[in-house]
Amino acid sequence: MNFRYANENDYNYIQENDIYLAQGLISMKIKNNEIILIEQEKITVGWLRFGYFWDNIPFMNMLWINEEYRSKGIGKEITLFWENEMKNKNFRMVMTSTLSNEDAQHFYRKLGYKDVGGLLLENEPLEILLIKNLS
Repeated sequence: MNFRYANENDYNYIQENDIYLAQGLISMKIKNNEIILIEQEKITVGWLRFGYFWDNIPFMNMLWINEEYRSKGIGKEITLFWENEMKNKNFRMVMTSTLSNEDAQHFYRKLGYKDVGGLLLENEPLEILLIKNLS
């Protein structure tokens, strides 16, 4: 498994596959090294996209792994890779969120993330906010 930051050559892949990312933000996210691609044998099998909560806490916005590559430990590997990258940039904590009706909440808790709150939007399940200290 190989992890690398996306570059402009990956623009079309991101545009076609990350349906939750506004098209106008793709180039900025690439330029700021906020998208990490997951590759196996030079085939992109997923990505991790992040930003910054309050402009100073790395916040994982999206972790996507293609269906046929799930449940093989790739999610854990890319998350730990990202956490290490953030720690090397002197961040002391990271955040993410997941819907209360998604299994991802259990995945993050197993990796040491703690529930710190939630967001309730109209006609949506509770969005659980999670943090992890990197110290």
